[in-house]
Amino acid sequence: MSILRANPSLRDTRSYLASFGPRPKPPLPAPPKPSEESAPTALQEHKSKDAVPPDISAQLQSPVVASILNPIVRRTALVKIQTPFTDRQLESIATGMVYLEKLGLVSVIVVDNESMPKGETGERTAMLEETMRVVNALEKQGARARPVLGAVVRLGPKPGDDEVSAQQRGFAVPEAHTFPSDLVHIRSALHAGEIPVLPPLALDSFCRSVRVDANDVVAALTRGMVEAAAQDGRNRDPGFDGPSEGMDLTPLRLMIINKEGGVPSYARSGLPHLLVNLNAEYSYIQNTFDLRWHASHPTALSNLALARTCLEYMPPSSSAVMVSHRSPSSLIANLITNKPAVSSSLPHALLQGNRKLTPATPTLLRRGLPMRVIRSLADVDKVKLKALLEQSFQRILDEESFWRRLETHLDYVIVAGDYAGAAVVTHEGGDGSDSAPITYLDKFAVLPSHQGDGTVDFLWVALHDESFGLGLPFSANPNGGKGGEGEGCDLVWRSRADNPVNKWYFERSSGHVRMGHWVLFWCDAEVRLKTIEGRRGSEGLSYVEDWEHGRLSRWADVVDKIPSSWKK
Repeated sequence: MSILRANPSLRDTRSYLASFGPRPKPPLPAPPKPSEESAPTALQEHKSKDAVPPDISAQLQSPVVASILNPIVRRTALVKIQTPFTDRQLESIATGMVYLEKLGLVSVIVVDNESMPKGETGERTAMLEETMRVVNALEKQGARARPVLGAVVRLGPKPGDDEVSAQQRGFAVPEAHTFPSDLVHIRSALHAGEIPVLPPLALDSFCRSVRVDANDVVAALTRGMVEAAAQDGRNRDPGFDGPSEGMDLTPLRLMIINKEGGVPSYARSGLPHLLVNLNAEYSYIQNTFDLRWHASHPTALSNLALARTCLEYMPPSSSAVMVSHRSPSSLIANLITNKPAVSSSLPHALLQGNRKLTPATPTLLRRGLPMRVIRSLADVDKVKLKALLEQSFQRILDEESFWRRLETHLDYVIVAGDYAGAAVVTHEGGDGSDSAPITYLDKFAVLPSHQGDGTVDFLWVALHDESFGLGLPFSANPNGGKGGEGEGCDLVWRSRADNPVNKWYFERSSGHVRMGHWVLFWCDAEVRLKTIEGRRGSEGLSYVEDWEHGRLSRWADVVDKIPSSWKK
């Protein structure tokens, strides 16, 4: 039921099976065919007569269902549990961990307790007792857990880290480290089918086991497990396809389970961020963090920094999730879909009124990509943009006519990363004295390799902040554009009627109308809607406002005249 509630798409399912399903095996050589002259032997005749009929129930079993419920490859997740929790709360958390294990994701758990001051007498004993509480909670839910009470990480930066400063790296280097040889106890537990549970201990320079910040232990384990998995790959038999002993040490997820939930957002009146692009939003979230949230969410910023550090070492497809103990089932949805509970690119009004958004809604964090707004065609890398458009649309660009039109019509281009995605916005129409040009989304493209990693949502949010969302406080995101200053405008675009992406557009547009082989979509300027609705008071907006009369026919006329960008 939890899998069904996650509502995974076909792409989500394929991504899950790529990580946890069986690896493709090379085809076996076909048996030699008997020559036409040779007659079947008596034994062959006997076998053909007494052949056992196939098991119908086995044939009807879906391979997708079988792969999800019986994962072949087991992957790891690093989990930080911020105690203290009551026994009932620990039971809820343990239930989520057991579900994840059944789906192939085995947790490596680090237990934290921020309420226990460091340096007090008996703190080590108290942390070990807290670790055993988590172990007992897991075992009561049917899991096999193993306490790893000795220090697995070493205090201090890893040898060689001093040569590269944190500024050059762009993220905080862990204050602890571990070597592949130090992970023997974790490996042993994982290969025995047990969940390792660790207290936040580290060996200092005198080989004493001391309590350290749990974030340092998690970050050190992340880096160490990635390096150990890479070493396993180098030492593996080239003819063997698959992870060693069915267990891949590379962390696929980072999970931070606490009482406060995700990172509060100024755009949602303190409700959590849904999806965070760490590459573009990290500093901005820190700068806009309300002073009141330091009391209600005391560890939000430190966990944000932890996620940023860990994701720099983890594969690009990995994600981190900050979740309250109240919603363990959301961990399953995150594992299957690798998406936030509610898409951050949905219309803001819909998000504000969505009952699914609560203080316990998780925050999904991705390494993400930097976003920048380019307003001059001369600053656009035409070679990279052409490659992006052709790979995304699977068509050949008519370069000469496309670039010639952009020279006179370009408004701006939003670029994600090194042209991993782009939104091309133009001004169309407006030739008459009584009509202003319309803001037209000419192209919205993301490389196939980046579809499903959050780039689509990040790009759409940046597009919102530069067009129909402009002029509102929550559009002041750092994407190199206007920073929220200005007046919002209606955004119009078209899509072929048979485009499978239209379902995604339907959810994010204010409205649509069919035009033969095309569907015309638009997003209304939010600041205008907000102003008019405020004037009407409790009456709200009418079905058709005065300023809406005739605009659809005008838009359709302008959009219908826009030439194709593709070679026939």
